[in-house]
Amino acid sequence: MGCGPMHRLSDAGARAAPTIPFDAFLAVDIRVGRVLAAEPLAGARKPALKLTLDFGDGVGIKRSSAQITHHYAPEALIGRMVAAVVNFPPRQIGKFMSEVLTLGFPDGDGDVVLFSPDLAVPCGARLF
Repeated sequence: MGCGPMHRLSDAGARAAPTIPFDAFLAVDIRVGRVLAAEPLAGARKPALKLTLDFGDGVGIKRSSAQITHHYAPEALIGRMVAAVVNFPPRQIGKFMSEVLTLGFPDGDGDVVLFSPDLAVPCGARLF
């Protein structure tokens, strides 16, 4: 699909990844956060939004760059709950420092569909 390294395994028909120990899963801290602000990320190579996310008292307020412009307008994201990995190292995206990895699934065209709970959960709740 011509996507970056983190998106190479987005083929819905691909075989499952190799088996990992449960502790490897537990090492990835996936939390839910509420979108407080969203705006276009100027200077990005691919269209992206800057998100400000509230993960509650334990994790706090974090920022993320997300290539989600195909399905989501910035103003429609305010208040939405989204899942993100909160324990990866920050990543420089142009002049923006992305602190968490917002999660989603590719649709049939490879555009990102956000991963979020379908019922209310508290900010900072951890995926298990």
